[in-house]
Amino acid sequence: MGNTKATTVTVKGQVTLPKSVREAAGIRPGDRVVARALPTGGVLVERSAPAEPDPAALAAARKRIEDAVAELYRRGVKFEMTTDELMAMTRGED
Repeated sequence: MGNTKATTVTVKGQVTLPKSVREAAGIRPGDRVVARALPTGGVLVERSAPAEPDPAALAAARKRIEDAVAELYRRGVKFEMTTDELMAMTRGED
């Protein structure tokens, strides 16, 4: 099997996935993984599908940003950017 490398289990049951394994599986820092015991005694570790964003949380975040921008306008600060553009910029979207 490709990308195999031994690692040690800590007292807390934690394992560091070798870089070559993380890269092959597309696992990046902050990603969630699922570990499953196999009937053969092995373990399968897979990258978990990203969670769907909570619509209520997104709406609340959008409202906070809109309120903050409105307050800045009231104080005389002007922007040449829409809320959507501001949110995309803060998320690092192109």
